Amino acid sequence: QVQLVESGGGLVQAGGSLRLSCAVSGGIFRLYAMGWYRQAPGKQRELVATISSGGSTNYADSVKGRFTISRDNAKTTMYLQMNSLKPEDTAVYVCKVGTIATNYWGQGTQVTVSS
Repeated sequence: QVQLVESGGGLVQAGGSLRLSCAVSGGIFRLYAMGWYRQAPGKQRELVATISSGGSTNYADSVKGRFTISRDNAKTTMYLQMNSLKPEDTAVYVCKVGTIATNYWGQGTQVTVSS
């Protein structure tokens, strides 16, 4: 089965930057659509950004212009570059891979933005 491992989370001051990584093993990485989701305390999980197998991207309005999603098919890794971070970005960030059969989720990495 497909396995996903996130890394790169941490504590950062408002206005700072972080880059999250999602390393994927198993399956055929280049064929899969992928995305980043987040869940903040007291809130439902929300979609942050997606990237298709062809490289097309979409972003939540709240992060547009600040976050960039990308993928490296050779390294089977997806990234989320987060700039100009705000306290409201604080959440557990989780990566997802979508295959023809099902969706696979990582364990998540904590991002905390202090004011």
